[in-house]
Amino acid sequence: MKISIIGVGLIGGSIALKLKQKGITEYIYGIDNNSIHLEEGLDLNIIDEKANLEDGIKNSDLIILAIPVDTTRTLLPKVLDLVSDNQTVMDCGSTKSGIVEMVRNHPKRSRYVAFHPMWGTENNGPKSAIAESFSGKAGVICNKEESAKDAFTLVEKIVYALDMHPIYMNAKDHDIHTAYISHISHITSYALANTVLEKEREEETIFQLASSGFSSTVRLAKSHPEMWVPIFKQNKENVLDVLNEHISQLRKFKSALEKENYEYLGELISNANKIREILDK
Repeated sequence: MKISIIGVGLIGGSIALKLKQKGITEYIYGIDNNSIHLEEGLDLNIIDEKANLEDGIKNSDLIILAIPVDTTRTLLPKVLDLVSDNQTVMDCGSTKSGIVEMVRNHPKRSRYVAFHPMWGTENNGPKSAIAESFSGKAGVICNKEESAKDAFTLVEKIVYALDMHPIYMNAKDHDIHTAYISHISHITSYALANTVLEKEREEETIFQLASSGFSSTVRLAKSHPEMWVPIFKQNKENVLDVLNEHISQLRKFKSALEKENYEYLGELISNANKIREILDK
């Protein structure tokens, strides 16, 4: 099987490395506007050949879009325009409703499978790609009933080859859930980083005193705006909903401290501890 990966970065590169490792593909075309990423992809044996959009699609059985979600919405219809009934297209976007809606009435809609690998880091580019990145993580397939059976079966095979466990849901539910477990985490991290940068002017002090807890909490603040502004934009309503609740929770902590109500503060913390029961299952 030959594959074209549009977007030779962290996600696309990691997928390519894993699929090569598993023997799923014999040849990978890299398609990217960033010439440096393409050269790095060749040097790291992530891709086998650089290609333009038309040639890459024409010569591939599977086309994977691993690009920001706003670009996916624009490019996916054009990709579907170029595929045959024997080719499959999948994306890796962390929002799904807007992308699915964009191609709902496309004549080749059935050749597309909406996919989201639940993994990512604050790093970017093919040099950050790791073959084992997805192992043990969830691979979400959305609106599978709208995809042709053979296309869905192929993408499901890819999910298992990545050593992920598949989860099936509709795009609307996916976007609600990711707002709560992923998107709000990034906003919180950005806000905390900005808070510290505003209040603590001495960079050396931050470096010397930063604990593992602080570092892990603000790790996501290193993530690039080119990826995350489109995600927040595409999932705005869900993100605003969870952000309002988050602000409400922060106000409870603020009020408890202002009123020196330490018993209530303890209750808030104890209630938060319940998350351990979910995450440690």
